[in-house]
Amino acid sequence: MSQKRLGFFTRLLDKTGPQQRYRLALEQIQHAERFGFDTAWIAQHHFHENEGGLPAPLVFLAHVAAQTRHIRLGTAIITLPLENPLRVAEDAAVLDLLADGRLEIGLGSGGTPSSFLPFGLSIEQRAAAFAEHLQVLHNAWSGETLGHADNRLYPPAPQLTSRVWIATFSVEGAARAGKAGHGLMLSRTQPRPAGQPGLALDAIQNPMIDAYLAALPAGVPPRILASRTAFVSDSRQQARKLAQPGLREQAEHYRATGHQLAGDTLDDYIAAFDVHLGTPDEVKASLEHDSVLLRATDISFQVHSIDPPHQQILRSIELLATEVAPALGWRTAHSIVDQGTPA
Repeated sequence: MSQKRLGFFTRLLDKTGPQQRYRLALEQIQHAERFGFDTAWIAQHHFHENEGGLPAPLVFLAHVAAQTRHIRLGTAIITLPLENPLRVAEDAAVLDLLADGRLEIGLGSGGTPSSFLPFGLSIEQRAAAFAEHLQVLHNAWSGETLGHADNRLYPPAPQLTSRVWIATFSVEGAARAGKAGHGLMLSRTQPRPAGQPGLALDAIQNPMIDAYLAALPAGVPPRILASRTAFVSDSRQQARKLAQPGLREQAEHYRATGHQLAGDTLDDYIAAFDVHLGTPDEVKASLEHDSVLLRATDISFQVHSIDPPHQQILRSIELLATEVAPALGWRTAHSIVDQGTPA
């Protein structure tokens, strides 16, 4: 099995106020670094605190960069249609310098219709806006002139063109990401085709990987990030008890937004939302059924939608690093014993 990069993905959904959410997320990322994780990822969400309370991911990552040393820091994702792309290009360029080259840029078109309206857009305009803004980003980071012969991005950041990742739910989107030489981001949840609610996640995502690899230019190494929900606990009973409230809440939200969900047991929720939970041996056995993980270059684990207490998230990070991830082909690049982070 090929070497993987191991990531931790926090949605900043702890049941507390925003300042405390940011503090806890920082602690979780620092803990992941101490246990040798290669990457940490955070999501951007506007307005909706129950989806993820972080509208300014680059600001938050600048704070994290000052208090970590090794772990790479990524956005998963920035909702690019809602941003001024030149400002994203500038902020990312500055942040990458401050972070000593540790920034990864995950981008997507967004999925919450109501979030577009305050920005003067409708969700129907997102595809065109995404393509236009992505081109502006690429031009800026590539050092091209911007609107006038004297205008070029400062500080220059040509290195960021090779660290762009694109999130998509479609084969067509995966092919576009491959053709451009970008990384491919695959979600922990994937909409099922009509009439096939039980279709396995890897059955949907493997064709996306095929299209991505087929379109990738010769000589460009593939970058495939698979995000997965995994909560690892010291006991099966504890894992299931902690999972019940969060998964039930997700099921209620899922149905409220017009989706169908079969069954109301915990096992029904686990199957519907592609959740891996339990003891290390149980999670390893569950993940081994996911053939996408054999092809991914990067695996990113999050506890959402289980959303257990902070201390249990920290314990899950430890168990993932020491007992689960090595079975998936991961080897730490840094010492787990003496990771230390700046004060």
